[in-house]
Amino acid sequence: MPRFLAAEAMLGTQPVVQLEDAEGGRRARIARLGAVLLNFEADEGGAWFDYADGYRDDAEIVTRSGSRFAIMVPFGGRIADARYSFGGQPQDLQPGVVGGARASRHGFVRGATFELAALAADAERARVTLTTDAIRPQPGYPHAIDLAVTFTLDATGLTLDVAMRNVGDSAAPCFFGWHPYFRLADALVDGWELQIPAERLIRTDADLIALLGAAAYVALDDAPAMDFREPRAIADLIIDQSYDVLQPDTDGRLRTRLRDPASGRALAVWQERGLIHAFTADTISRDRRRAVALEPMECMANAFNRPECAEAIRLEPGAERRYRCGVEIVVP
Repeated sequence: MPRFLAAEAMLGTQPVVQLEDAEGGRRARIARLGAVLLNFEADEGGAWFDYADGYRDDAEIVTRSGSRFAIMVPFGGRIADARYSFGGQPQDLQPGVVGGARASRHGFVRGATFELAALAADAERARVTLTTDAIRPQPGYPHAIDLAVTFTLDATGLTLDVAMRNVGDSAAPCFFGWHPYFRLADALVDGWELQIPAERLIRTDADLIALLGAAAYVALDDAPAMDFREPRAIADLIIDQSYDVLQPDTDGRLRTRLRDPASGRALAVWQERGLIHAFTADTISRDRRRAVALEPMECMANAFNRPECAEAIRLEPGAERRYRCGVEIVVP
C-alpha cells in the first residue's frame, strides 16, 4: 500500500477531496465549495483526533457560518464602510446599501465551487490543486484575478501554496488571507498556551478596523496584556487581534504556536511573510471559545485603504503573486 493517497469523495451534497498519509497517521479533507479545509486528523494510537474545527456537514459548508477555514481573496478581513480608492478611483463594493447593512469582508470566493485542477499522490506527498475564476469585474472591483490553491500533505504537515494572477488589463489590489480554526481538546481554550512571535499588535476600533496612521501600531512592550511572545495561557482573555513584525525561526518560517498542557497536543501555524490574526471564537454561534482561529494574512485588514500597504497589495496586469503557509502537528 502506498504511503500517500489522494481521492475524490462526497460529503452529502458537497464534493470533497481526501488526502492521507497512511504511514504517518495524518489525513485531511477539503471541500471544493470555498476550498475550505474540513478536517486535519492525526492517529493517536488507533484513535483519530481532529485538530481542525471545520464545517461538520454539507449544510454548514453551504451556509459557511463563521467563515471556518475560508480562503480570503482578493482581501482578508474587513473593508471600512465597503469603500476604498485605488489608482485614484473611488470604489464602492455595496452601491445602494446604507447604514449598518454595509459590510464587506473576507473577499469573493467563499461561495465559489473550485475546479479540481490536479489530484495526485506519490511516495512523498498527496496534493490537490483547486482553481477558480470567480473573481471577475463586479461593483467596486473592476478587476479579474485567477486563483489557484494547492494543498499538500507530507511528512511535515499540511501546506497551502496560493497563486493569484491578474488576468485583467489594469493593476489590481489583491492579497491573501486564511481563516482557520483549531482545537486541541474538547474544552474551553482558557487553559491552552499561545505563543505569537510578534513585536507589534494592530490597534482597531469597535468595528475591527485599524486606527488611522501610526496610531494603529503598538509595540508589545507597551501592551503587556496582549503580549504572547513567550508562551502563556489564554485564560479568560478575549482575543480578536492582529499581530505583525513576526520574528522567524532558524528555518525562516514565522510560527505561531498553540499547546494544550492537559492533553499534550500542540500545533504550529507557519507563514513566510505577513501578519497573524488570533481570535478566541467568542462571537461565533457554534462552540464558543472551543477553538482558536490563527489566521495567516499577507496584509492587514482594510489594507485597500492603508497607504503603507499600497505597494504590497498592488498586482500588475499579467503578474502572479504567491503565498505559502501551513500547519504542523507538534509531537511531544
